[in-house]
Amino acid sequence: MQALWMLIATFLFSLMGVCVKLASETYNTAEIVTYRGAIGVIGIYFLMRWQNGTLRSSMIKGHIWRGIFGVTSLWLWFYSISKLPLSLSVTLSYMSSIWVAVILFATSWWKNRGKDVVHLPPHLVWSILLGFVGVVMLLRPTIRADQLFDSLIALCSGFIAALAYIQVRQMGVAGEPEYRVVFYFSLVCTAMGLLGQFWHFNTFTASQLAAHQDHQLWNVKGIALLLGVGLFAMIAQLAMTRSYRLGNPLVAANLQYVGIVFTSTLDVMIWKLNLSWISWLGIAVILASGMIASSFNSNTGTKSAEGDRPSESL
Repeated sequence: MQALWMLIATFLFSLMGVCVKLASETYNTAEIVTYRGAIGVIGIYFLMRWQNGTLRSSMIKGHIWRGIFGVTSLWLWFYSISKLPLSLSVTLSYMSSIWVAVILFATSWWKNRGKDVVHLPPHLVWSILLGFVGVVMLLRPTIRADQLFDSLIALCSGFIAALAYIQVRQMGVAGEPEYRVVFYFSLVCTAMGLLGQFWHFNTFTASQLAAHQDHQLWNVKGIALLLGVGLFAMIAQLAMTRSYRLGNPLVAANLQYVGIVFTSTLDVMIWKLNLSWISWLGIAVILASGMIASSFNSNTGTKSAEGDRPSESL
């Protein structure tokens, strides 16, 4: 089930990326982040009430760190999507899978200094590297000199996302339900987005601000895209959080590579992208990597404090 949840998440995140790319033609990054968070807050709140859940949590510190990591990564990624070709932005941000492996290894080494270091499963690490090779074959991204800064932004987004995924895993195995993790992340997302908008629009004159708000109010396409960003992201995050909770975090991280297949397919359908035989071979490599990772027995993976089986609510 871990693989299925992550596949659902990656597909919906791909749809969200398309909406972000299209919405960035009308809205700035702060606005997209705000609406993405606000829709998640409203949707999760009503879902929680329907399931008779509660927002009380003993992991406030964990939610704060998850929110900081997650929103920072999201902001950087949305910015890079608006500035770079979608394929290049996604390629660099999907290095989060490799960062997860590096962070887990570094943490294991640090905690076991002078002792036997817990090694990451070699074949699982190789499957992660194989998946990234497939990503490069598929997209074959090139970075121009004027794209270097924006590319570094996308790369930083992937690293910070890895920190957020590990935090999600820790809260999940400790028993925090998915809806609560997503709700508080969406809440932080909304707050930081509003702060960003306040800073951005503080430079506008009164007439410029009124014209901008009037344009947004009657932009039906833009509103539909923002709803798509929020709804796709909300459901995808629920699925992703459950995937990280149910098994080895490296398996979940590696399965994110499959999202690049979804993104490329959408590129072909929407923007009429032509894929070469090397790109199709890259898709096959990515799928092979995902199958290797999903077949991995998480009981032999990286040691972690599993605790009791978390609640299955929502």
